[in-house]
Amino acid sequence: MAKSTSKVESKVVDTDVSTEMEKSFLEYAYSVIYARALPDARDGMKPVQRRIVYQMSQMGLRPDKGHVKSQRVVGDVMGKLHPHGDAAIYDALVRLAQDFSMRVPLVDGHGNFGSLDDGPAAPRYTEARMAQPALDLVADLDEDVVDFVPNYDNQFMQPEVLPAAFPNLLVNGASGIAVGMATNIPPHNLGEVCAGACHLLENPKATTEELMRFIPGPDLPGGGQIVGLDGVKEAYESGRGAFKTRAKATIERVSPRKMGIIVTELPYMVGPERVIEKIKDMVNSGKVKGISAVTNLTDRHHGLRLVIEVKNGFHPDAVLASLYKHTPLEDSFSINAVALVGGQPQTLGLKRMLEVYLEHRLSVVLRRTQFRLQKRQDRLHLVEGLLIAVLDIDDVIAIIRSSDDVATAKARLMTAFELSEVQAEHILSLQLRRLTKLAKLELETERDDLLAEIAQLQELADSEPKRRAQVGIELRAVAKRLATPRRTVLVADAATVKAGDVPLEVPDEPCQLVLTPQGTIARFAGEEELPTEGDRLTADARRSTLLTSNRATVGVLCEDGMVHKLDVLTVPTLPRATGAPSFAGGTDVNLLVPQISAKPLCLLDLDPEAPPFALGTKQGVVKRVRSEHPISKDDWEAISLNPGDQVIGAAPCPDESELVFVTKLAQLLHFPASAVRPQGLNAGGMGGIALKSGDEVLAFSVISDQEDAYAMTMVADEGGLFGEPIAAVKWTPLSVFPAKGRNTMGVRAMRFLSGQSELSRAWVTNAQPRPLDAQGAPVALPPMNEKRDGSGTAVSSWVEFVN
Repeated sequence: MAKSTSKVESKVVDTDVSTEMEKSFLEYAYSVIYARALPDARDGMKPVQRRIVYQMSQMGLRPDKGHVKSQRVVGDVMGKLHPHGDAAIYDALVRLAQDFSMRVPLVDGHGNFGSLDDGPAAPRYTEARMAQPALDLVADLDEDVVDFVPNYDNQFMQPEVLPAAFPNLLVNGASGIAVGMATNIPPHNLGEVCAGACHLLENPKATTEELMRFIPGPDLPGGGQIVGLDGVKEAYESGRGAFKTRAKATIERVSPRKMGIIVTELPYMVGPERVIEKIKDMVNSGKVKGISAVTNLTDRHHGLRLVIEVKNGFHPDAVLASLYKHTPLEDSFSINAVALVGGQPQTLGLKRMLEVYLEHRLSVVLRRTQFRLQKRQDRLHLVEGLLIAVLDIDDVIAIIRSSDDVATAKARLMTAFELSEVQAEHILSLQLRRLTKLAKLELETERDDLLAEIAQLQELADSEPKRRAQVGIELRAVAKRLATPRRTVLVADAATVKAGDVPLEVPDEPCQLVLTPQGTIARFAGEEELPTEGDRLTADARRSTLLTSNRATVGVLCEDGMVHKLDVLTVPTLPRATGAPSFAGGTDVNLLVPQISAKPLCLLDLDPEAPPFALGTKQGVVKRVRSEHPISKDDWEAISLNPGDQVIGAAPCPDESELVFVTKLAQLLHFPASAVRPQGLNAGGMGGIALKSGDEVLAFSVISDQEDAYAMTMVADEGGLFGEPIAAVKWTPLSVFPAKGRNTMGVRAMRFLSGQSELSRAWVTNAQPRPLDAQGAPVALPPMNEKRDGSGTAVSSWVEFVN
C-alpha cells in the first residue's frame, strides 16, 4: 500500500513594523481614551462607573433595600458589562462610596471602604447599595431617554450614557490618565452648579464671569481653603488652570503653657498620616522649626483634628507659614478639564461643560416626553375601542360567539365597528366583567384624562422654551433635595502670614508683666514705665509689676506661700496705650498655671542676682527670702506658714527699703528691711508686728522712699464691708509715723469714731493717691491729714484709690 503525504502550505505576509505599531497603538489609545479613562461630559461618568451604577439599579439595590456583598456587585458588572479585571471594578466602586473623594457619593458603602491614608477591605468583607443621588442619575432610564448599546459579547444591552438629573461631571469631578492626555476636574457644590446651570438655561449668552456668581469655585469634600481665585477663573475660561488648597488651621492654647496649631480640615485627597510623616521629616531635616509634638486626635465623632504643639519662644503664625511652605498643609490642584463630547476628547471651560450637560438634559426631556406621549396615545386608542365595544356589547358578544376562531372574530369585529387590529385584539382579550356600565364610566373618565395629558405632552414636545423650563424645574427640585452647604472657603488672597513676614523665634526683648488684683496677668513690650492714669485695676497694693524679658521664666507667689513657675511667653501681649493700659485682654493666671489654688499676690524675678523679696502674713510674720529658687521645680514653698495664716503682701526688698505693716485695728509699724536677715526657703520667717488679741494684718508693703510714701486707711460703719458706703477715708504722709523696732505694735494710724471698730482697707504706696468713683472716673482728692491718728474725712460712697 502506497503512503500518501500531504504538505500544509503556509503563507507569510510581510508587514511594515512601523505601520503595524502605529495602527495597533492608535487602536489601543482610542480604546483607553473612549472606553476607560475619560468621562463623558453628559453624565460625568467613566464607562466602569456607569456600568456599576446601572447594574446596581438592575439588581434592585435601591437605598431602601438591604446592602449586598460588594463582591456580588463586582461579579455581576464583570460578567455582564465590563470586560476587565475585578480589581479595577472594585476600585471604581470604592471611590463612588468614599465621601472624601466624591462631593456627592453615589454608592452607600457598609464596612471599611478605606481612608485617605489606608486602602479598603477586600470586596468579600464590604457591602454596598445605591445612594440616593444615584437614583437621580438613572431616573427615567426605562422611558427610552438614552440609547442602549450591546455589551462586549452582545448578550446584554447597556445605556450609552445615563440620564443624569444633575451635572455630575462638575459635582463629583473626575480624574484619569489616558494615552497622551489626562483629565483632572475638582468637585463642586451641587446647589451652586444647579443654580449656574439654571441661569445658563435662561440666559444662553451668559459669560463665564456671570456664571461664577453662581459657581464661585470648587467645593472640595474635605473642606479646607482655596487660596487665590485667578487660577480658578482661568480654568473656567479655558479648561486649564491651577489653584492652591490649604488646610483649615487655627492657633489655640493646647496646654496651660503651650500654644498649638489645630488642623481640622486638609487639602483635597491629603491624609493626616501623610501630613504627620512629612512634618516629622521636615523637623528632622531642620527645614521646619519650633514644633515639639504632633498628635492625631481624629475620630468618628469629632472628625479630623491634628494638634501641632509649638515650642515656647516661637511665633505660632510663623511656624504655620513654614508648615504651609514645606508640608502638604498647602497643596496645588491643577485643573485639566478633558471629557468626551460626541465621542471625542475635548478641553472644556465651565460654560461649555454646562452647555453639553443642558443639551443632554433637553434631549432626555424630549425623548421622555415623546415616549410618554406615545404611551398615552396608544392607551387612548385602546380606550376608544373599548368604549365602542361597551356601547354595542350585545353585538360584540354575538359576533364572537358565532365566529369559528379568533382570527375570524377579530376580522368581523374590525369590519362591524371599524376597529383597528390592536383594538380588536384588546377587546377579545378582555374578561366580560370589564364590559359593564360602571366600566363605561371609568373608561370615559380615563379617556378625558388621557386627552388632557396628551395635550400637555404634545405642547411640551412641540415647544423648546417649555422643555427648557421643565429642565430648570427638575434641576431646582434635585438641588432642593440633595444640596448641602459649601464646605470649602474661597479666599481671594492669602490672609495668613507668609513665611518670612514674622520672625520664627520670639526675640528676647524687654517686657513688663502686670498682675492685677483680679488675678489676671498681661505682658507689655518695652521697659518704659506703664502709665496708670484712669485705670482702677492698678489700685490695689498687692498689684505686682515686673520688668523682665520675653524668654524669661518668672515666679508667681500666692497667698498660701507657694511660688509657681511661669514662662513669660505664655502670657498674652497687650498693646500699649497713650493712657493707662487696658487689661481686658489679660489671661487668668489659673489658666496659665493650673496648679495654683490660692490667690496670686506677687511676681518674682527668679534671677539669682535679683534682690531678696519680702513677704508679710496675716499673723504678723515677716520674711525676706534669698534669691535661691529651685527653678528645676514647677513650684516650691517660699515660707512655712502656721495653721490659719496666709501671705498678705510681697515685693522685692533691697536692704535700703522700709517694711510697713497696717493692722485691722489701725496699728501701723514700719522698720528698716535691714532688720530682717534674708532666709532660705525652709525658714518660717520671724516676728514682724506684735498683734493685740483679735487683731490681724490688713496690709503689708515694701517702701523704697519713705519721704514720698503715703499711708491710706478706710473705715466703714459698724458691720459694713468694703464696697459698702464708707464712713471715713484718710491719707497721711508715712513720714509722720515714727519708726519702731521689729516685732513691736507700732503706733495708731487712725482714730475710730462712734460706730467704727476696725479698718475696712489699708495700703501704703510711694505715689500720691487718686480717688475714683464707681465708674472709674477721677474725683476730687480729700485733703491730706497730717495727724497720724486723725479720724479721716467723711464720705458717702467710695470705690478705689489709685496709686
